[in-house]
Amino acid sequence: MANTTDRAHTPAGPTFGWCHWHEGPSGTAVMVRVVEQGSGPGAALYACAPCREQRGLTPFSEQQP
Repeated sequence: MANTTDRAHTPAGPTFGWCHWHEGPSGTAVMVRVVEQGSGPGAALYACAPCREQRGLTPFSEQQP
């Protein structure tokens, strides 16, 4: 009998991102800055919790428009 996995009930594993400030992987990285460009795609910069604390960076979702 075939083994099947119901993906709807499979817990997600830890997610890892990239911190642009210390230039390394991080499990706590969130977007803190959006770089807009006139032509072409923009960019999003991410920072981990220690870098946000050290540099006074606020997560993008908490910034005022």
